[in-house]
Amino acid sequence: MKLVSINVGRPREVAWRGKTARTSIFKDPVTGPVQVQKLNLAGDEQADLSVHGGADKAVYAYPAEHYAYWREQIPELDLPWGAFGENLTTEGLSEAALRIGDRLSIGSAEFLVTQPRLPCFKLGIRFGRQDMVKRFLRSGRTGFYLAVLKEGVISPGDPIALAAESQPSLAVADIARLYTADAAEQELLRRASEIAALPESWHEYFRNRLWKPDA
Repeated sequence: MKLVSINVGRPREVAWRGKTARTSIFKDPVTGPVQVQKLNLAGDEQADLSVHGGADKAVYAYPAEHYAYWREQIPELDLPWGAFGENLTTEGLSEAALRIGDRLSIGSAEFLVTQPRLPCFKLGIRFGRQDMVKRFLRSGRTGFYLAVLKEGVISPGDPIALAAESQPSLAVADIARLYTADAAEQELLRRASEIAALPESWHEYFRNRLWKPDA
């Protein structure tokens, strides 16, 4: 497992459907070491802190393996590393294998896997396609957000070490699927609502989808 690319970007104003939107989804790969800070990477900045960023979504990672799928699905688009707005393009990690609460060590920094990505309309801006958000969610290739447990320095090519939490958890892919699935999987919903590393907003969402007992 390794870090393929580090990608950063600052907010910019872009035209979209007759309006102007402020977004940081446009990321460019960088060379050399990058400082990992508690809320982002050096050189990176979230555009709208009401829905992006924060301690639970400080860094966004996306598997490099997904790029082959998207190049096949949308062959007309150029897809350099960072195209999905990810800070870290990784190799050897997947939503199906990674669990909420897993810890990753990269360089001298340490991270905690917190949640899958649920994209907003700005993903459509990045690709110039209004259907991109639906296609992204339908693909199951969501990537995953990371909290920063230990600040440090990372570089492209760094190995990634995985140390799983001992507490009960679910895979990133399970959480993403439960978000859009019907409420039939009550046991998984209950387990998801109790995962300590999952942000409280997710706990509340899953608790609200649990069936209430008959009066």
